[in-house]
Amino acid sequence: MTRRLQEATEEALFSGGSAGRRAVQDAGFSEELKERLLNKIADAKFQHDHSSVLTTKDLSSAAGEGTRHIAAAAPWTGEEDAADTVLRMLDDAKKPLKPEFRGTFQPPVVDPRIRRAPVVHPRQRVVNARERASVYTGMGLKEDKGLSDKEKEEMRKEFRSRFEPTARAMPATPSGLAALANEQIENAIARGKFKNIARGKGVEIDLARSNPFVDTTEFLLNRIIQRQEIVPPWIEKQQELAKTAHTLRSRLRTDWLRHVARMIASKGGSLEEQMARADDYAAAERLHNPKQGAATAAAAASIKPEQETAQTTTDELDLRPLPRPFRDPDWEKAEHAYLNLSIEQLNSITRSYNLMAPELAKKPYYSLQRELDACFADVAPLVSKEIKDRATAPRATTKLTSKPSPYSGEGIISGLTGKDSVKIYDTRAQPYGFKEWWKDVWKKE
Repeated sequence: MTRRLQEATEEALFSGGSAGRRAVQDAGFSEELKERLLNKIADAKFQHDHSSVLTTKDLSSAAGEGTRHIAAAAPWTGEEDAADTVLRMLDDAKKPLKPEFRGTFQPPVVDPRIRRAPVVHPRQRVVNARERASVYTGMGLKEDKGLSDKEKEEMRKEFRSRFEPTARAMPATPSGLAALANEQIENAIARGKFKNIARGKGVEIDLARSNPFVDTTEFLLNRIIQRQEIVPPWIEKQQELAKTAHTLRSRLRTDWLRHVARMIASKGGSLEEQMARADDYAAAERLHNPKQGAATAAAAASIKPEQETAQTTTDELDLRPLPRPFRDPDWEKAEHAYLNLSIEQLNSITRSYNLMAPELAKKPYYSLQRELDACFADVAPLVSKEIKDRATAPRATTKLTSKPSPYSGEGIISGLTGKDSVKIYDTRAQPYGFKEWWKDVWKKE
């Protein structure tokens, strides 16, 4: 019973730590038993801390170095040490030499004696000094390098300035550095450094080539596509759709502008009254059908870029009542078949485009009424200017009359002027000049 109690106490001391020691002290053991237990704990701790030394001490003298190394090594903890890993990798890569081939380190032999410099004949020393002086003073300028006396003098000044005792001040601003660089370039040009540079086409630097965020394969494929002018199919379809829509909108606005100008002018009145009537229609259009956006502004501007938009102030709108926006059901009925067919064609192209385009690049379908409203809103401010241009622009008229020729008979003059009749042109569109006369002379009838 005493032995079991002693073993339990030792186990509590070994594994319990400070709590186990405190429990033993509080249990009321005798001082002799406590001292014996504490001595065992100290011996166990000493053996654990110096286990490698104690193990090596107990080995016989016949044990090899490897056995001693294994005995002195730390106990295995389940993980390999970094030093052991590196040593194992080195042993696997380079096998160590056998002990009989291993040599001892031999330090290099150093001669501490002071050696004298080799004896040089005075004549040779004079020759060497003369050569060095000529190289230093002339710097090769005496040789024929194609430099003028002025350029040689500037080069000598530059060489002298390099060995001046005073330090050269360096600029601390970007403009100062740029000025210093320009000065160095100008000096190099004056010395003829750029005379023998091969001329040719400059090197084109592609910044995408050195972009670390662009893959090399992707860059090469993109460059091949750009050089061959190849675009994705949905981009080609997008260009076709934009071109077709622009053509339809431009033609629609041109036809409607011409029709509105003719209808307003046909109601009679002076030019000022017609323009005022057109301005009233434009103000009513802005009030009842305002522009929804700038999607069709380019198509409206392509009709006549030089036209100015007529603006109506708020006071004028308050002073007189505005008519309803100008509409012509007969014109819409006559153009309905063509416009409906054009919208169907646009929607067909849009449908095929949306099938192949990405989700973010898809476009909505077109509506005939929406296109007409946008056309009316874009054309209304331009009607007044169109009426003025149609009334004040010169008209091209051509009159062709025939008169009997005053010259008759055979001869050079009769051959040039004609035998029977003379054609006289009276036109305002294009003057009748020597070119037209020459064509009429040699024209075959």
